[in-house]
Amino acid sequence: MLPGSSPSSSTEDKLFSQKHSIQIKGRLVSLDKPKIMGIINLTPDSFFAGSRMSGDVDMIISAAQKMIQDGADFLDLGGYSTRPGALDISIQEEMDRVVPAVEAIRREFPDILISIDTFRSDIARESVAAGADLINDISSGNLDEAMLPTIASLGIPYIAMHMRGNPKNMQSHANYSDILAEILYYFSEKVDLFKKLGIKDVIIDPGFGFAKTIEQNFFLLKNLRHFESLGLPILVGISRKSMIHKTLKIDASEALNGTTALNMFSLMQGANILRVHDVKEAKETIKLFEQLYP
Repeated sequence: MLPGSSPSSSTEDKLFSQKHSIQIKGRLVSLDKPKIMGIINLTPDSFFAGSRMSGDVDMIISAAQKMIQDGADFLDLGGYSTRPGALDISIQEEMDRVVPAVEAIRREFPDILISIDTFRSDIARESVAAGADLINDISSGNLDEAMLPTIASLGIPYIAMHMRGNPKNMQSHANYSDILAEILYYFSEKVDLFKKLGIKDVIIDPGFGFAKTIEQNFFLLKNLRHFESLGLPILVGISRKSMIHKTLKIDASEALNGTTALNMFSLMQGANILRVHDVKEAKETIKLFEQLYP
C-alpha cells in the first residue's frame, strides 16, 4: 500500500487512470484514455513467430496498415530481438532493418506515431531523422551511455523500461529482496536523472519478462497501481509472453485469449498504453473497459 492510502478506499476510486499527456514534435497526445501500441518486429527471431517481418517492406506496410485500421495509436518497430537469450547483432544490421521501415511507414502513413524499440543511441538518432517520433528503450539508458543525452538533444518522448543485465543474460538476474520496492527505487532514480538532462516526456514500463520470473511478473502486474506514485504514464507489454503461455501450458501462438484477459486487468490497474501484437482485440478490450469505467 502506498503512503497515505487507505484500506477503505473504494474499488471505484482505483479504476481511473491518472491524467497524462505527452508532447510529440509539437503535437499534444493525451493518454487520459488508454492507447494501443502495435508491435512490428523487423527481426527473423522474435519469440512470437507470427510477428516476424524481417526486411520485406511490402509485408511491413501491410502489417502497419492493418494495425492502423484496427485502432493502433502507435506502431513500435524493433530491429533487435530482445527475447531471452537473443543473439547480438551489429549496429549496422539493426540500422538496415529499422531505418528503411520507418521511411516506408512514414511515407505511407504520415500521421501515425512511430516508436522505435532500441537501446542504441545511433539507431535512435537515425530513426528520428527518418521520421520516428519516440524511443522505447529496454535498458533505460544502461546499455548505451549516449542514449539519454541523445534523447534529450532530440527532444522526443522516451519509454524507459526496467531490466537487469542484457537480453542474453537477463534471466540470471531475477534475484530480488523486494522486487516492487527495488523497481520503484530504480525508476525514481531514473526520473531524477531524466529531469536533470532535460528529458521532459517519459513513459515507464515495468519490464514484464525482463530479468523476472513468471511469479514475479504476476506479482508486479497485481501491484501495477504502485507505479502511479511516479506520476508518469505506464506502458504494459505482456502480449503473448511466457508468463501467459507457460502458465497455461500452451504455445505463444495460442496465447491471445490469455493476453486479452491480462490486458483488461492491466487497464483496471491503471495502464495507459497496451503494447500488443493483436491490435483489434486490444481495441475491443479498451472499448469494453470504457463501458465499465467511462
